[in-house]
Amino acid sequence: MKRPLDGVRILALSQFGAGPYGMMLLADLGAEIIKIEDPSAGGDVSRYVDPGAENQDSLYFQSLNRNNRCITLDLRSEAGRAVFHDLIRVSDGLFSNLRGDLPARLGLLHSNLQRINPAIVCCSLSGFGMTGPRAAEPGYDYLIQAYSGMMSLTGEPDSPPARAGVSVIDFSGGIAAALGLVTGIMQARQTGVGCDVDISLLDTAVSMLNYLAAWTLNSDYRPERLPNSSHPTLYPSQVLKTADGYMAIMCAKEKFWEALVPELDDDAIASDPRFARFADRFEHRDALWAELDRIFVTRTTADWLDRLRGKVPCAPVNSVEEALRDEQVLARQMVIEVEHPEFGPIRQTGNPIKFAGVEESHSPAAPLGADTSIILADLLGYTDERIRRLKAAGAI
Repeated sequence: MKRPLDGVRILALSQFGAGPYGMMLLADLGAEIIKIEDPSAGGDVSRYVDPGAENQDSLYFQSLNRNNRCITLDLRSEAGRAVFHDLIRVSDGLFSNLRGDLPARLGLLHSNLQRINPAIVCCSLSGFGMTGPRAAEPGYDYLIQAYSGMMSLTGEPDSPPARAGVSVIDFSGGIAAALGLVTGIMQARQTGVGCDVDISLLDTAVSMLNYLAAWTLNSDYRPERLPNSSHPTLYPSQVLKTADGYMAIMCAKEKFWEALVPELDDDAIASDPRFARFADRFEHRDALWAELDRIFVTRTTADWLDRLRGKVPCAPVNSVEEALRDEQVLARQMVIEVEHPEFGPIRQTGNPIKFAGVEESHSPAAPLGADTSIILADLLGYTDERIRRLKAAGAI
């Protein structure tokens, strides 16, 4: 089968993590992603991120840019902008993850480019969006976790606010941008008219507050950090210390508590009226936490998993290494291997979007400017002499 996005071409002014992640997912699904990098700046700064950085390439860059083609292009020069406009003419989408004020200043909006390609869809992913008082400020996952309130909810009650261990907002923002861009392209193919798509990391993070925001906006509920990473309303749903590590349980339904109680081998907790129903456990949650802490530390994580799996939703708190060896992760092909000409086989995480009957194929992220001459010749019909002049002028 053809891949779902075969025949879709997107120009990507992407850097760091959020934008490249979203574009990589689209590339995995068949879109032709042409990553445009600045030749005078040495390209995407993530090419130089350690560990494993060498020769304008790095494991970090490879993990976020596979299946992309790469050209270098100086958009500040007249010759470079002319090449850019030629590429716009034959593309479906333009993606950028610059500061929110820059797309307008650099002429990257649909209003700037519609005379060249009326159907072009221009998607911007920025920290704060293209409007509002902070549009011109740079935004990073770390900052947005603080701005959005997420950081205030992460960590133990008596500890400082903490960031999530991975760049959850960057990656969620990348997914939102990919969805917005593909939606815009779908609309443009139906109507012949493109549009602007404006995605911000802060908007994405605030949308992820979801039910916590609804409770806060419509009641006297105030979210707070809870012991043992506990759920705010469902008890017990938390992390528990075992004899040799930690595990998580999730009694999201009454039946799961009823299944858990016999496995605790504790007559007192089984007969305690304070823990009979959800409302009771919520009211007496401190007492419940203390009882579960006392019980769970008596057995190993493996022992508890043997007892609870299939009855109560539960999981070990894995290290990253353990998670990447998990049988379910491997069965779902979420660890893939990409052959790199210098690094050799690089193992990476796979694409979470699976299409039945579609076989995935992966190529490494391209060296800086590796596809410039090929794309200009094959896609735009430039002659060798014209390409030579562009190189001499520093436009590519």
